[in-house]
This record gives sequence, structure tokens and C-alpha cells, in this order.
Amino acid sequence: MPEPGQERFTASIIKAVGLHLLVLILLFVSFSSAPEFEPAKPIVQATLVQLNSKSPATTQTDQKIAGEAERTAAQRHEAEELQREQQQQQEAQEAAQRAAAEQRQAAAATAKAAEEQAAEERQQAERVEQQKAEEAKRKADAAKKLAEEEAAKQKAAEEAAKRKAAEDAKKAAEDAKRKAEAEAAAKQAEADRVAKLKREQEEAKAKALAELLASETQYQQAQADQFGDEVAASYDDVIRRYVSEQWRRPPTARNGMVVEVQISMLPSGDITDVVVVRSSGDAGFDQSAVQAVRNVGRIPEMQQLSRESPSTFDRMYRQRTLRFKPEDLAF
Repeated sequence: MPEPGQERFTASIIKAVGLHLLVLILLFVSFSSAPEFEPAKPIVQATLVQLNSKSPATTQTDQKIAGEAERTAAQRHEAEELQREQQQQQEAQEAAQRAAAEQRQAAAATAKAAEEQAAEERQQAERVEQQKAEEAKRKADAAKKLAEEEAAKQKAAEEAAKRKAAEDAKKAAEDAKRKAEAEAAAKQAEADRVAKLKREQEEAKAKALAELLASETQYQQAQADQFGDEVAASYDDVIRRYVSEQWRRPPTARNGMVVEVQISMLPSGDITDVVVVRSSGDAGFDQSAVQAVRNVGRIPEMQQLSRESPSTFDRMYRQRTLRFKPEDLAF
């Protein structure tokens, strides 16, 4: 759809062209309607006068003189009339030329006015277009600024959400760590309590056994100690064999590492608990040893020991501390 400024400019051009055409038509009509003058006709006025009778010669001479005078007067009168007609024609042409010049000046003034009006309308249209362009630029700048502000707000919100998520994750990790430490401490406290109770029970049993066997000879005691050491060595090898089958070497395990773990068992051979009592310095290797013992689950050979020598089982394998090295496990 054309703009209002363009419509006004087109209307001005049409008006100017129409005005030029009107001037040309008036000029053509004025030239075509100019009066035409008929050629001058000689005017001869003859007067016949009855003269007295003269001689034929005199009469002919007088008549000839009179005729020459009449012809001379007629020619002079005709020349005067022709001069007047030429002067009138020249005046008419000059008047027509002046009228044409005035018409041309009027047409030029009209055309100039039309051109000035068209130029003014073009300038007005250009000003309107410039105003529209400035308004569009202002709106675009405002929209860009608004978009940048929204983007900044969005970025700030995302960063705040990330910080909050990181803080929540850190807090959750700390809570989980504290909970795990508390559970580990509770388990350790329970294990310590059970171990202490078992030690007290073993000490009580040992004391009772010492009192019961106070009359035994030194030789019998030495034999019993020797038997206990042999049994311990044999069952320790059994435990290492079971653990070695379940152990998976971690990437951080190196020869020379040593971890001590305490194993708690029932007379049936079921392993009830395993804890690290002395770390190797590598958490991965420590955890692999603990997991291997837990994966064993049960050592059936312990059931036979508990039946044959309950006191030996209670004293040595109710809770047993073993040392594991990567080269011992070998897997």
C-alpha cells in the first residue's frame, strides 16, 4: 500500500503536467484565433465634370492630366492603407508575442511553483521516512536492550541456581559423610563393646581354666601352646586362601602395602563383621581387602574347630586380626 507522502507527491506531479498541457492549449488557441486581414483594395473615386467645350487637343491634355492625378492620389492612398494594415498586423503580432511571453512566463511560474511544491512534498516524505526510520531504530534499540537485560537476568538466575545446586550438593555430601562417619563410629563402638565383652568373657574363661588347670604340669601347658600355634597357622592359611579367591586387585595396589583387618566369626564359620585396624595408606587397597573378606561370607572349616576345641576357637577366631599384602593375595 503506497505511503501518504508518496500519494501527495504523485498528485502534485499530475497537477503540474495538467497545468502545462492547459497552457499549451491556450497558446495554440490564441495563435489559431488571431484575426486575418484581407488585402487592401484600391479605392478610386472618379468625378465627372462637365467642362466647357474646348479643343480636342486641349481636352485630351486636360483629361490626361486629370487621370494622372487621380492615379497618383489612388496609389498614395493605397500605399497609406497598406502601411496602416502592415502597422496593425505588426502591432497585432507584437501583442500576440507579448501575450505568448506572458503565458510562457505564467506557465514557467506555474511549473516552478509545481516543482517547488513537489520538492517540498518530497522533502516532507523524506522527513516522514526519516522519522519512521528513527522510530524503528529506537524501537529496535529498546528491544535489543530489553533482550540483553532479560539475558542478563536469565544468566544471573542460572548462575544462582548453579550455586544453590552446588551448595545443596556440598551440604548433602557433608551430611552423607557425617552420617556415614556417625554410622561407622556407632558400628566401631558396638564392635568395641562386643570385643570388650568377648575379651572379658575370654579372660573369665581363661581365668577359670587357669584355676582348673593350676595343678597341670608345665609340660602340658607347653604342649597346649604349641598345639594352639599350629592350629592358628593352619586356619590363617585357610582364611587367606578364601580371601585370595574373592579379592580383586585395585589399580592403586602396589607390592609392599600391608593392611590389618579384624574378622569377627561365629562358631558356624559365618563372618559377622570385618574392620580395618591398621591401614596400608591406600584406601582402595584397604577397601578391596575388606570387600574380599565380606564376599567370603562363611568358612566351613571353622565349624570343625569350634566343635573340636571351642576354647581355641573362642580365644583365637571369635575375633582374629590378619595382615594382608598384595603379594600374599596375588590376584
